[in-house]
Amino acid sequence: MERQLILQAARADPRPGGRAETGFALIEILCVLAIIGLLAAIILPAVPRATSRAKLESYAVETAALLKADRTAALRRQVQVTTQVDAGNRAIRSGITGRVIRFPADVSLDAYLASRCANRSAGGSIDFFPSGMSCGGTIAMARPGIAYEVRVNWLTGGVEIVPKKLL
Repeated sequence: MERQLILQAARADPRPGGRAETGFALIEILCVLAIIGLLAAIILPAVPRATSRAKLESYAVETAALLKADRTAALRRQVQVTTQVDAGNRAIRSGITGRVIRFPADVSLDAYLASRCANRSAGGSIDFFPSGMSCGGTIAMARPGIAYEVRVNWLTGGVEIVPKKLL
């Protein structure tokens, strides 16, 4: 009887010593990781990469900082500085540094600017004068659910960010 039990154990586990080991082999783990990696490579590009609320807010802050820098440069250098706003191409260009802020395709950019400023046609820009005044205007950026307006006061040249909730 004892001999039969030993033979049955030996048949169940062909390894020497008769111990049964459980667990995964390294090759099995590598195969599972490779399958997960392959699935991730297929699925992740299909996930839409929309601009988040925080990223839209950072665009508003970056735009306000660029406008404030142009205003400060106009005051310090005692020159007129023109910030170009190209709503069609979703870009804003600093008049002093040449730095450009580009907005992603899922962000709509609208500019409400003065058509005339300082006895000339202004349409696509916000001008800052050595006195601190400006032509003024509003740059609105939006994505579904949230929007921000960066407003430039024509009298003081001050820049403010106003959040808007969309329906």
